Amino acid sequence: MDAILWILQILLAVAFVVSGLGKFADLGPRFREQQAYREDFSPAQLRAVGALEVLGGAGVVLPWATGVAPILTPLAAAGLGLLMIGAALVHRRRKEGIAVNLDSSAGGAV
Repeated sequence: MDAILWILQILLAVAFVVSGLGKFADLGPRFREQQAYREDFSPAQLRAVGALEVLGGAGVVLPWATGVAPILTPLAAAGLGLLMIGAALVHRRRKEGIAVNLDSSAGGAV
C-alpha cells in the first residue's frame, strides 16, 4: 500500500511541476489556443500560480521523503486542493465544460 501511495504522490508532483513550469513560459500559439484562460490573467499572476504549483508539487513529495518537516506534505496537498478549487471556479466562470480540448486536431472537447 505504501508503494502505491508513493507512486501516486510522485505522479501528482510531476504533473503539478510540469504544469507550473508551463505557466512561466510562452509556449507558442498552439498552446495559447488550448490555454485561453491565460488571457484573463497578467503574466505576474500566471507566474505566481505557476510558482504555487511547482512548490506544491515539490511539497507533496520532498518533506516526507527526506524526513525534514514532514508536516509540510499534507499542507502542500491541501494547498494544491485549494488551488484546484480556484482553477475549477475560473473554468466555470469562463463557461468551459468539464472536459477540455487536449488536442486541437480533435475538433472539439474530448
